[in-house]
Amino acid sequence: MRIISICPSNTEILAYLGLTSQVVGVDDFSDWPNGINHLPRLGPDLNINMDKVEQLKPDIVLASLSVPGMEKMVEELEKRKIPHITLNPNSLEEIGNSLLLVGKHLGVEDQAKHVFQKYNRILETYRKLSHDIAQKRKLYWEWWPKPVFTPGKHNWLTEISELAGGINVFSTENVASFSTSWEDVKSRDPDYICMVWVGVQTEKMNPSLIRKRPGWHEMRAIKGDKIIILDEDLYCRPSPRLMVGLQKLAAILHPEKFPPYELGDSLLD
Repeated sequence: MRIISICPSNTEILAYLGLTSQVVGVDDFSDWPNGINHLPRLGPDLNINMDKVEQLKPDIVLASLSVPGMEKMVEELEKRKIPHITLNPNSLEEIGNSLLLVGKHLGVEDQAKHVFQKYNRILETYRKLSHDIAQKRKLYWEWWPKPVFTPGKHNWLTEISELAGGINVFSTENVASFSTSWEDVKSRDPDYICMVWVGVQTEKMNPSLIRKRPGWHEMRAIKGDKIIILDEDLYCRPSPRLMVGLQKLAAILHPEKFPPYELGDSLLD
């Protein structure tokens, strides 16, 4: 098959399914695994060059609605009658189901089931380990600093927080993504600030900017120097690679309870 992925999470799903060799084009932001680095780039995920997509003559395009604005790309695929699958998972369960769905459409159901089982084993392991943790860490996830965007109740990061022995301080908001203010964050006084600015590499994020915000020096996270700079690609993409992020976060929050984090991907072992 000739497969195109127009967002990073879908490219990662294809890698888990062992289909990287059949991918003929990807969006500009897809950066994992290394085996896709030589492929034609089709533009950023919100502005895909559909003429280039057509020129590559794909048998199927994996599209997504994980970021606001992506619906325009899906509409263009439909308009041009380009065969496609559109994924839009928000929960860890839905991410697992997306893996099975793509595996079924692309004829690799056995591999999809194999990865799905490993994915769920990791979830179950961390569910058991986190169950008896008495002191849950209060986490503030910062997706973007100004205006402030953070995950709400219906987002995989709220689940990741719980599995890692924490609580998302914005899990009270009945949405997937919540826009708020620095004052609101301060009032919730988290134990940890998790910096995962969407589309920004870790080395370009500066925690000193957070410390300078009005009144934030009074927060527990600032007093305790608990600002964590996390890899955006391990937390902001709805793919099974979130399991790597879970293992990393859990080891930071409760090193006495969870296994040490080891660079790697147990789903591909």
